[in-house]
Amino acid sequence: MKTKKTNLSIVRAYVDTSVFGGVLDAEFSRASGRFLDMARAGGFAVVISPVVTDELRAAPPQVRGACDDVLASALSVAISEAALELRDAYVKAGIVSARWSADALHVALASVAGCSIIVSWNFKHIVNFRKVPLYNAINRTQGYAEIGIYTPQEVVEDE
Repeated sequence: MKTKKTNLSIVRAYVDTSVFGGVLDAEFSRASGRFLDMARAGGFAVVISPVVTDELRAAPPQVRGACDDVLASALSVAISEAALELRDAYVKAGIVSARWSADALHVALASVAGCSIIVSWNFKHIVNFRKVPLYNAINRTQGYAEIGIYTPQEVVEDE
């Protein structure tokens, strides 16, 4: 395997831009807020990438303000050649088209960084019951571990 072992007591979670943007969405604000609160409390080791930070630059100031503290403590992984190759393998396999390669890059970055899960609200290209097994099939063929892909609602603890 190309991934490194991680501390099993804290889940290493790649968080895409949609989770941060979810704080302003009526449908997603509660679960996004609860997830970010759990991250602040140390329940998740948040991993982001330059893709996330670039996308957040275009987000409304209220989104950036609601998550600046989480972003400041997050681990930012670089866009590596390995991640670009894995993204290209996803596109070549037809999981997403080249037009949506940034979404495939989120999955590739999380996989190469050894994250246990991806947290996202992107139902079309990431959190999609048809696509998750395909991403994981490519991960296996390329020597990476399978990755869980969930919405914030699925990973927040019940009250």
